[in-house]
Amino acid sequence: MQISFSEAEFTSKKKQTRRDRLLADLESLVPWSALEAVIEPFYPKTDGKQGRPAMGLSRMLRMYLLQQVMGFSDEGVEDAIYDSAAIQLFMGIALGRDAVPDATTLLRFRHLLEEHDLTQQIFAVVNHQLANQGMYIKEGTVVDATIIAAPSSTKNKHKTRDPDMHSTKKGNQYYFGMKAHIGVDAASGLVHTLSTTAANVHDVTQTHALLHGEEQKVYGDSGYLGADKREENKDKDVEWVIAMRHGKRRKLRANGTKEGQLIDKIETVKSQIRSKVEHPFYWLKVQFGHRKARYRGLEKNTAQLYSLFALANLFLSRRCMPKAG
Repeated sequence: MQISFSEAEFTSKKKQTRRDRLLADLESLVPWSALEAVIEPFYPKTDGKQGRPAMGLSRMLRMYLLQQVMGFSDEGVEDAIYDSAAIQLFMGIALGRDAVPDATTLLRFRHLLEEHDLTQQIFAVVNHQLANQGMYIKEGTVVDATIIAAPSSTKNKHKTRDPDMHSTKKGNQYYFGMKAHIGVDAASGLVHTLSTTAANVHDVTQTHALLHGEEQKVYGDSGYLGADKREENKDKDVEWVIAMRHGKRRKLRANGTKEGQLIDKIETVKSQIRSKVEHPFYWLKVQFGHRKARYRGLEKNTAQLYSLFALANLFLSRRCMPKAG
């Protein structure tokens, strides 16, 4: 991507911001050509308006991924391109020379990805590349789930709440929305499987969907107690390393016996391994700001989550990369 003299001058003189660093990381981490190869067979050659050429695939993919990492709406991404010289540089756009994709064009691009399950393929391609770099050990899997809130209001064109979303109680608080269930490599902390359900579905019911089949151990919190006894898991030749219930652990700790102390230490080691699963959730909810479901229905939200966890894996993979020099 060739830049103009003014763009080169801008990059050399401008103070580097957090956004600049994020865009630089995105530029270097994303396997652009591999992702474009996934989408290209389905990408239209014209925009359907008098046979005019469609907006370039590379530019649309950049716009879409930019939206994911920054949590923008369709209109928000379009506005950001006009407002930010750094984003223009990332997109390869010079205002006055190049056309800026509008919100409707991005909407059609996202519908294309959803229609052909391309975000799931993007997730698979990213994981394949990371596996080729030796970042998946595959000896253990950590399973967990997080609640993603959804709008509970009925003040919308449907006059109803999303039928795919449901309420659940966690602690003393009720939540309305969905759950993202993930299986994470116990060594690297990278997500290898994803499942989504309404928020009221118990975590343990999705255990079988989160295993890749090559792990020797499965780690989970106390919400996964009894996973080994479930019919769908009886053929799994794995060691189940599931946390003790908090109440039982507190009683053992309070007893002060040597046996209780030993069990408490074992539970601490288990929790240290399980903590790897929190890192993708951190990127999802804190770094990418995805705390609420953006779309209506599980299908559309699942498609977005595949993209978000693919990006989370890329950013998390930096920890596993060998240091230069």
